[in-house]
Amino acid sequence: MLGTATSRTLASLKRHPHASFSARGGAFEIDASRCSGDAFLESRATLAPMNRRAMLFPLTLALAACATQSPPPAPATAAPPATVAPPAPLLPPVPQPPERPVAPASVTDPMLPQAQRIDAFVDYTASAYGVPAQSVRDGLARAQFLQRTVDIIARPAEAVRPWSAYRPIFLDDARITGGVAFYAQNRADLDRIAASTGVPAEYIVAIIGVETNYGKNTGSYRVLDALYSLAFGYPKRAPFFAGELAQLFALGQDEHIDVASLTGSYAGAMGLGQFMPSSYRLWGKDGDGDGKRDLISDKDDVFASIANYFVVHGWQRGGAVVARATRDPSAADFVADSIDPVYPLPLLAQRGYRPQAGEPVPAAGAAEGATVITLDGDAGKEYWLGYRNFYVITRYNHSPMYAMAVHQLAQAIRAGSGGA
Repeated sequence: MLGTATSRTLASLKRHPHASFSARGGAFEIDASRCSGDAFLESRATLAPMNRRAMLFPLTLALAACATQSPPPAPATAAPPATVAPPAPLLPPVPQPPERPVAPASVTDPMLPQAQRIDAFVDYTASAYGVPAQSVRDGLARAQFLQRTVDIIARPAEAVRPWSAYRPIFLDDARITGGVAFYAQNRADLDRIAASTGVPAEYIVAIIGVETNYGKNTGSYRVLDALYSLAFGYPKRAPFFAGELAQLFALGQDEHIDVASLTGSYAGAMGLGQFMPSSYRLWGKDGDGDGKRDLISDKDDVFASIANYFVVHGWQRGGAVVARATRDPSAADFVADSIDPVYPLPLLAQRGYRPQAGEPVPAAGAAEGATVITLDGDAGKEYWLGYRNFYVITRYNHSPMYAMAVHQLAQAIRAGSGGA
């Protein structure tokens, strides 16, 4: 046990601002690294009233601590961070034409009374396209609301079928042989337009094959009824369809067409190529030089217009469309914000996705990217790299399955027509 004097000394050390108790042997220590002259004198004054013997141990300890203090250790130098290669920069998106106009909220707000919305539509169409207001009113008076169009568009085939079920709709024997025959019947005109635009003839034919089965099914709905129903009965996409309804009246004025006579799909698309009114007006072409754009019955105009649609949306002459890909076993699922082909192929390879041997790749030195397309096929997941031209096909219909059906049908038509 410690003596009384020693106990008093230790008690005084407890009050020392730099003293601490060591668990090793029950000794107190003074933090020498924090000793200054004033601190030591303060310790000495605290100890002065005590007898010499009691002071000996702590005083010696304090003197030793302060006399042998060493400079504080230098802070540990952090190891330099491991060098990590920066992610490869993404490529710019494929340039696109301006967005097609949509109708304002005064036309499309479902909380507004129907009569008020119709009045606003008449004003919008007259001011935006110069169609006389009375002509618009007369046209609307002839329109009929069709609930069926609303029901169908809420459940498109792409939304409810996997690729394994979607593909056979457009790639059966009848569709392929029909495409080969259609190409043979119209080869001179198709090849001429393909040469002038860079869009291969088989892709023009495949669009017509997927859209209308080569003209066998161009739609039986009055375009006026379909667009009127979707503009005023389908709030989710009312801005688009009301905009298309306005474009329909403008098209009738531009091309001297009775809009009530046009028939097409439940969504208001018309003719062999199923052009919406805005596409007809913006990108329709006179393919035979007769001074008219007839996308309903004039094949030359239809061929030229489909090709022009691709060109306007970024088609690259001679470019690859899509390639079957392999996926590394350890690769994570590829999730992209869109199907823009903005990912350089080396970046996709780092993520575990590469074109299979023998599949098309961009020309050497081409600044072209891709995106990963994942489809549910008959044998499980299929992985594809969609290039710029694949993206362009999706501008015709935004579904990757649609674009894949067009591509594979085009390849089958080409093969059946003697192409490689």
